Amino acid sequence: MTTLPHCGTLTLSVDGMTLSVTLNRPESRNAMNLGMVEELASVFSVIEADPAIRVVCLRGAGGHFCAGGDIRDMAGARTASGTPGTDTDPFYRLNRAFGRMIQQVNESSKTVVAVLEGTVMGGGFGLACVSDLALAGPTARFGLPETSLGVIPAQIAPFVVARIGLTQARRLALLGHRFDAAEACRLGVVHQSFTTDDDLDAALEAAIEQIRQCAPQASAVTKALLHKVGHQPMDTLLDEAALRFAEAIRGPEGAEGTGAFMHKRPPAWAVTGEPDQD
Repeated sequence: MTTLPHCGTLTLSVDGMTLSVTLNRPESRNAMNLGMVEELASVFSVIEADPAIRVVCLRGAGGHFCAGGDIRDMAGARTASGTPGTDTDPFYRLNRAFGRMIQQVNESSKTVVAVLEGTVMGGGFGLACVSDLALAGPTARFGLPETSLGVIPAQIAPFVVARIGLTQARRLALLGHRFDAAEACRLGVVHQSFTTDDDLDAALEAAIEQIRQCAPQASAVTKALLHKVGHQPMDTLLDEAALRFAEAIRGPEGAEGTGAFMHKRPPAWAVTGEPDQD
């Protein structure tokens, strides 16, 4: 397994195929400063080529997921050198660094699970919107408060639109709307919401077990293919999909999966949680 980076704003732990990443700035409700953004980017870069890690579970310390960007970082950028309106502008660099990180999480080949509790605002809302599975607990409160602060949800806006559609994204962003887990579930921000912490934890365990049943390379290729929908002509996309299917059925996972089905046994990755190495 790849050696994970040392982090000051994140707590990392590995349990089998799952890497748990806990945003760990509880004194600020896990608001993201530049250090946290860079550490998240580093973690996702390191694990991308590590087949032992199949699931990344994102969570926040202290009962909150993430309150968005750190206002103190923004205040500090006012005194930094740079030319407004150019890529040397410190506000541009700070905002764009977050955008690169959230795009990286969005496009990760790993299955990303977000466990959402307490404050899920701004950039934290954006992280929720790029997860493959979002589970919300009873205390979760969501919102896009940027316009009420005189700023804009610049880097997360495209991902919010992709998650819930333009009509709802406009309502949330332009009203600075705050809402609970039940509404987040209705909107499609989260996939499931729970009324107790025990139910939330049980759902997380069940989800990880379901992910274990799916072949890791097939899951990664499927995720990449889904991201291309709407960005390529349909004929081109279906041609590529057919090529990826042919590769999969001829590859080791296809052989193991079809063989396991015929012999009425679980495939190797479902037993060990690790990719088939044959």
